[in-house]
Amino acid sequence: MNKPLLLSLVASATILGSNLSAESMYDRFEAMEAKMQSMQKELDALKAEKKSVKMSVKDDSEADDEDAKDDSSDDNADDESGDDEFDVIEAFDEMEESISEINRATSGNHLKFNVDYRYAIENLNYKMADGSKVKNDALMTNRLWLNMDWAASHQISFHGQLAYNKAFGQRSGSGSNLTPFETFDWITNENAYDDTLRVKNAYFLYKNSTFLGTDIPWTFSIGRRPSTNGHLINLRDDDHAASPQGHSINVEFDGLSSLFKLDKLTGVKGMYVKFCAGRGGTNAAPKFFSANPTTGVVNPNAPYATNKGDLGNIDLGGLIFRVYNDGQYTFDTQFYYANNLIDANIDPLTGVMTGMETVGGLYSGTASFMINGIGNGLSDYLDETTFFVSGAMSKTDPHQGHSMLGSDTSKKGYSYWVGLQMPSLVTDDGKWGFEFNHGTKYWRSITYAEDTNIGSKVAARGNAYEAYFTEYLVDEILSMQIRYTYIDYDYTGSNGFFGDSTGTPYKISDLTGTQAATTVDKAQDIRFYLRYKF
Repeated sequence: MNKPLLLSLVASATILGSNLSAESMYDRFEAMEAKMQSMQKELDALKAEKKSVKMSVKDDSEADDEDAKDDSSDDNADDESGDDEFDVIEAFDEMEESISEINRATSGNHLKFNVDYRYAIENLNYKMADGSKVKNDALMTNRLWLNMDWAASHQISFHGQLAYNKAFGQRSGSGSNLTPFETFDWITNENAYDDTLRVKNAYFLYKNSTFLGTDIPWTFSIGRRPSTNGHLINLRDDDHAASPQGHSINVEFDGLSSLFKLDKLTGVKGMYVKFCAGRGGTNAAPKFFSANPTTGVVNPNAPYATNKGDLGNIDLGGLIFRVYNDGQYTFDTQFYYANNLIDANIDPLTGVMTGMETVGGLYSGTASFMINGIGNGLSDYLDETTFFVSGAMSKTDPHQGHSMLGSDTSKKGYSYWVGLQMPSLVTDDGKWGFEFNHGTKYWRSITYAEDTNIGSKVAARGNAYEAYFTEYLVDEILSMQIRYTYIDYDYTGSNGFFGDSTGTPYKISDLTGTQAATTVDKAQDIRFYLRYKF
């Protein structure tokens, strides 16, 4: 029997029978298809070889009847060879049928689907600045992600994600209280709002092994970006990291990116630079007409034309520079500038919100260092332990005639964040994690989409503490997690926008009256979830 083909069959059967988890299904299926193509070539060659031998035997038989008579050993050899050929073809046909079944289940050879469903129950507690307390003993939510990948070729692919996130049943107060920011474009899939299925990600990715004749692999992508759950914040969320540094940016947005791998050019392991640009707000008139929200006066429009008196386009540009990554030690940096950032336009006398206003821009810089496996073979436990430390800086850039975070001059804010993730002492696959972060008075991140219902912890102007335990119940398919998050704010405005109305940092201990009664001083979230991924 053809030995390479037999080994190929065994390898493919192993791939086919393995656990196709949500993260690995796509790659394993592609590997299996490649193996099948190789097996097909080997089988075609085997068939051609057998056919050639049979034709040669037939020709010899016609030329000399005596020479055509085989002895019994030759007959046995031919029979054995024929059986081997039959066995190979039969095994190949079975493998081909199995792959056809997977093809039908995944709607074709290249389109792959997987589902990520999470049920969570949370106990939320707040202490207000006046000493009063508010809470929700049991907030239950459903979160669903439907992921799809389509590889048209090895160079170009499409990736999409549909999502919804909602509280159990109908939300109270939704008929009488306005919730204008729960469906804000930056965070529309991260808030427990309704059961509408929305697009979270939709983009194509092009990759090439050379750039303008140089030995620099590169990629280009454009669309609805995978810009939430970035580096470091992904660890406690038990997800693969998206591109951004989660310390300073964690929002949904539309844009483009291009990555250039520099390790071969520089000789530095894992080095790359990624340029990113996006638009978080578009100035465009309605297609038909608009109405003044205060007076109700209707105004005609030129469809999608720029409104001169409206908010400017909110654009962001920056780069991610991975300095080093050898699999154990990783050093990352990130820099960006966002312009035309906004705040709620609230009348200080009446408290009535009349819309939004543009206030200025924001500079941001982040650097992080991660150790994935402490030491060099000191112990199995330390080999599976991850430690990270991250520092970030923000600097406001107020537009003329406006102020940001309560000041008409530029202000700098700082934040640091440390974390440790260790193997569980209960099982082989579980994880324990502990994190702490601190932000100063004028610290400002753009992390509204962080998966923390009491507010972004890394945005805190104060201290945030977190502990979590993740355990896998059925392979990597069904998991559970218990997480405790505690935020102790020093200043107001941690989860506000960028102007004076919601972003000004007031010392919480100095607040009195109504402002103290409506300002969170300390927040606590105890969350348990069950999560299915396949």
